[in-house]
Amino acid sequence: MTPRVNGASAEEVARRGVELLSALKSEGLIDLTSRAADYTRSQYKGGAGNPGGGSAPKRLNNGRVESTEAPTSVLGDDCPHGRSLVKKPTWTALFCDGPDGGKCEPLWQDKKTGQFKANK
Repeated sequence: MTPRVNGASAEEVARRGVELLSALKSEGLIDLTSRAADYTRSQYKGGAGNPGGGSAPKRLNNGRVESTEAPTSVLGDDCPHGRSLVKKPTWTALFCDGPDGGKCEPLWQDKKTGQFKANK
């Protein structure tokens, strides 16, 4: 749905915009659209047992696709930039989101304990 509002002046466009939004609200379309959006988001969060299925949301970071699931902070981690989880078939790590040249050391997941720690 793409409503359009026109007018000869900014004031006229504003008045007509208010009229349009008031009509959408009075007919229940704004509330219905909001509930539909909430329902749709709840279906596609990913993960096991979710009706939407699929994997966790992804994001693009410096040209790399990264998962946004799991912990982004670890007890005792002093990275001020935040971290992104990256899962591969053979390893999992939390990488610093800071600028190139100023990144903190990555934290690697221990397969046995599930904890993240720096390789020192």
